[in-house]
Amino acid sequence: MAGPAAARMAAGGGPGSRSMDFKGSGKRLLKRLAAHRAAVACVLVSVMVSVGLSVVGPKILGRATDLLFGGIIGGRMPAGQTKQQVIDGLRARGQGGVADMLGGVDFTPGKGVDFGHIGEVLLLGLAVFACAGLAMMIGTRLANRLINLAVARLRADMQAKLERLPLSYYDRQKRGEVLSRATNDIDNINQTMQQSMGQMLNSLLTVIGVLTMMFWISWILALVALVTVPLSVFVAAKVGKRAQPQFVQQWRTTGALNAHVEEMYTGHALVKVFGRQKESAEQFAEQNQALYEASFKAQFNSGIMQPLMFFISNLNYVLVAVVGGLRVASGSLSIGDVQAFIQYSRQFSMPLTQLASMANLVQSGVASAERIFELLDAEEQSADPAPGQKPDPLRGHVEFEHVAFRYEEDKPLIEDLSLTAEPGHTVAIVGPTGAGKTTLVNLLLRFYEVTGGRITLDGVDIAKMTRDDLRAGIGMVLQDTWLFGGTIAENIAYGSAKDVSREQVEAAAKAAHADRFIRTLPDGYDTVLDDEGTGVSAGEKQLITIARAFLSDPVILVLDEATSSVDTRTEVLIQKAMARLAAGRTSFVIAHRLSTIRDADTILVMENGAIVEQGSHDELVGSGGAYQRLYEAQFAEAVAEVD
Repeated sequence: MAGPAAARMAAGGGPGSRSMDFKGSGKRLLKRLAAHRAAVACVLVSVMVSVGLSVVGPKILGRATDLLFGGIIGGRMPAGQTKQQVIDGLRARGQGGVADMLGGVDFTPGKGVDFGHIGEVLLLGLAVFACAGLAMMIGTRLANRLINLAVARLRADMQAKLERLPLSYYDRQKRGEVLSRATNDIDNINQTMQQSMGQMLNSLLTVIGVLTMMFWISWILALVALVTVPLSVFVAAKVGKRAQPQFVQQWRTTGALNAHVEEMYTGHALVKVFGRQKESAEQFAEQNQALYEASFKAQFNSGIMQPLMFFISNLNYVLVAVVGGLRVASGSLSIGDVQAFIQYSRQFSMPLTQLASMANLVQSGVASAERIFELLDAEEQSADPAPGQKPDPLRGHVEFEHVAFRYEEDKPLIEDLSLTAEPGHTVAIVGPTGAGKTTLVNLLLRFYEVTGGRITLDGVDIAKMTRDDLRAGIGMVLQDTWLFGGTIAENIAYGSAKDVSREQVEAAAKAAHADRFIRTLPDGYDTVLDDEGTGVSAGEKQLITIARAFLSDPVILVLDEATSSVDTRTEVLIQKAMARLAAGRTSFVIAHRLSTIRDADTILVMENGAIVEQGSHDELVGSGGAYQRLYEAQFAEAVAEVD
């Protein structure tokens, strides 16, 4: 991306630059999980069972402690007395404090520790904790499956959205930035939900369950334990507010860094040819430093939350231990209840600490979700009409009727352009760079929509056709070739919507004069290419893409400087092949070298988005106009090269 769009990105006006909508993006993310209601219900049930059993466990262990302590006290008391007689005797001897404490202990004078009963209670506790662990394992497995389903659906929605976005969106965005959203940000969301979602649900239910048990045991101790909750909420809100903008900046700079690396990698040859390694390294270092600073600030601000929460948790522990000890001394609570309560206090503060420790993950994940939802909310290309009209039969009669177009509202490019292309005719489009030649083809293919007038195909307005129906009858060969990772045969076969035989692929290659060089390769048509076309020259890549167009057998053929990368001899051969291919088809040829379009039925000369001349080659050369100036300029250049 270059020009004004690049300036906007540099100024912070690109994707993700607006303030983070934490609550809105978080809700949208949760709604994607809620779409799988059955799985969510199973996860909730499993976690509720696990938390319920885990909450009951400390109470059972407290009962075992009471039995042990009661047995020890009872074994030291003389048999034959009741508990009340022992307590009254202690008061009579002036040991009122001990009497108050033993008032809350369940013991029988003369009866020692019942290890059998204690063993049964401990076995019950072991069974409860084992079942809690099993339920949690089931819940975790279901949660992982649910999250993977949601992320897979998010990836599918992202892919579908990228297909529905107009070409103008990609013109405004850096490729690395879009790729970063489609890969890094989605992976970050997946990791965030995997590591935090189940734990957050468990923590929330644990807080509710533990709080219920704490009030059941002692409402006074429960209120003491709740004293630190407002402090915890205050700390979490303050720290989270400071950390969130840094996570937004972290993922924004990650996208910018990925865009720079992608550009430098794909253009590494140019970087080296023009000696720009130092500038490239400096830009990388600058963006890498920006990413480091944003990441450090985000992690530091969110990282201090956990130690602060641990400190608050320890305050809670001290308060509960002191007040609980006083309650035991007064006989209001048993030691087992205080033991259980201290465990509950830890269980109560632990989820808050865990939530705090997950704050950096959650904030990072929601920051990525914001970037993804921003892309998913981007304006799409206009919907296809339903049902769409379709010429029958498709002959290739194309007509531009007073067409107007502009990329930006205040900068008109094409104004009141009209032309007619008859079936079987070749229309050549020439003119200086920026005249609107390629734009004309983009409008025909509906990569962009006209802002005025209309374009018809065999009398049908192309805006009333579906894009698939329109493009199915058009074959295109661009100046910038594009090959996919795969064999040469697969790349050629890409031009056909249906399965084709190897014989058809080879016939198309022969027609494009690509068969000869393909057979010289080690594996012939089975030679594997990467998406950069490594191993074949630029001209050979062009021949492969031309063979692809041959195989598509289009009604309309569009050639945008299709022979710019081939040698003169091959160009002559391709011109002959094109003549055969163009027979009975409407052809649009965009050319800079006028020698390649001498035989065109109609030549359109464009300047500043308007057709200034049209006619045959001989007519235009003799007219003394713009075409003659272009022709003479190229002829003079050729003479200069010979000299």
